[in-house]
Amino acid sequence: MSDKKDVTICLGSSCFSRGNGKTLQAVKEFFDKNNLNNSVFFHGELCTGNCSKGPILKIEKDLYQEVDSEGALDILKKVFEDA
Repeated sequence: MSDKKDVTICLGSSCFSRGNGKTLQAVKEFFDKNNLNNSVFFHGELCTGNCSKGPILKIEKDLYQEVDSEGALDILKKVFEDA
């Protein structure tokens, strides 16, 4: 698993109520469409402690705040463009 990129989405109630349910689906679809499921460890986290800045998406050590589904796709395209 060490060669996989760690991608975490906050599924705490604050982030979820701000739209991370849609973002979760968008991220899953992105990984499916781009055949990246074997290259990532995608998982949820109940709270990142950044509720006021949510929704939160983490890729490795990079924390992205106030991310909606469209913003998540933009971020993923940049991170995985060479994948």
